[in-house]
Amino acid sequence: MTNLTKISAFIFLSFIILVTLLQAEDKSKYGRWTEERANQWYADTGWIVGCNFLPSTAINQLEMFMEETYDPETIDRELGWAASLGFNTIRVYLHDLFWVHDREGFLERLDHFLDICDNHNLKPMLVIFDGVWHPFPKWGKQPEPIPHLHNSGWVQSPGVEILSDPSKYDSLKGYVQGLMKHFKDDERVLAWDLFNEPENRNIPTYRRHEPLNKHDLAMELLDKTFKWAREVDPSQPLTAGIWRDYEGLVENSEIFQLMLNESDIITFHNYLNLENVKKHVTMMKRLFNRPIICTEYMARGTGNKFDPILGYFKENNIGAYNWGLVNGKSQTIYPWESWEKVFRDEPFEWHHDIFRKNGDPYREAEVKYIRKLTGKHTK
Repeated sequence: MTNLTKISAFIFLSFIILVTLLQAEDKSKYGRWTEERANQWYADTGWIVGCNFLPSTAINQLEMFMEETYDPETIDRELGWAASLGFNTIRVYLHDLFWVHDREGFLERLDHFLDICDNHNLKPMLVIFDGVWHPFPKWGKQPEPIPHLHNSGWVQSPGVEILSDPSKYDSLKGYVQGLMKHFKDDERVLAWDLFNEPENRNIPTYRRHEPLNKHDLAMELLDKTFKWAREVDPSQPLTAGIWRDYEGLVENSEIFQLMLNESDIITFHNYLNLENVKKHVTMMKRLFNRPIICTEYMARGTGNKFDPILGYFKENNIGAYNWGLVNGKSQTIYPWESWEKVFRDEPFEWHHDIFRKNGDPYREAEVKYIRKLTGKHTK
């Protein structure tokens, strides 16, 4: 073999090695984050503490962002109250119907909303799909709240008409990727929650309208959504949270396995007492060397209260989003059982939420406790 041949062979071999390395890098780049990347993201971010947010003037995620009802003044005021607690993030739900009816306006309003959040040093976790509450979302004017009923107007995304027909799933790809591409490198966005409680059959509220095989349908859509999101390659982490308590986690359903195996950061819900929360966290810490965030907690009637739950989360560096900020049209101060039991007045023990519409705390002691944990001191 001549020297020229040897050089040519070396160059060719080097090229093959380089292409192989690039392909491996590309596969890693567009796949699940490594543990190192996820943990570095959390170290850079710091302890995550905030709430699930819906302005008091909106009954659901459609009314929050529709042109006719978008209410930046209320949003700005109420997010100021969130910031006063020392919160650094909020979790916010979006909806696929915006992509069908008003995508440009929706993106403009969401961009404006992110500016408001940024002014209060709040980075939202954005939720793309949701499997909970009313299965028939409608575009246009949203209904008025049914008095004293918890989440009487919240809607699923996508609705049951799409979820029940897998042949329609690919019609959602444009929404997922268009939305994410627009904000994929936006430092105002903390993370993407791809599908909230996807297989929840909403018993007893809408059970008769839910497909019997919702678990399998939701799993197929969730799997597609993770793939679509990976193709976008956002700078923010992806997640989908397991939503049952410790006992539900032990059941280890297929969709929970999908969520846990695909998520860059591990997220979960738990509305039960401290003992159950501790079991939940202990198991996940044993299974995963990744950031762990509770994206829903705090239901006073079940014993899941800020004191001691939020304190436990901080002690263990678990991110935390309680449900609700201000008592409003979602009426989540009423318990879930308001769907089975009639309420005529404000309950003595609020189920969710922290503030009244005028900004007064429901319980001053809770607000002081939160501020103590976040290090936020009022003037």
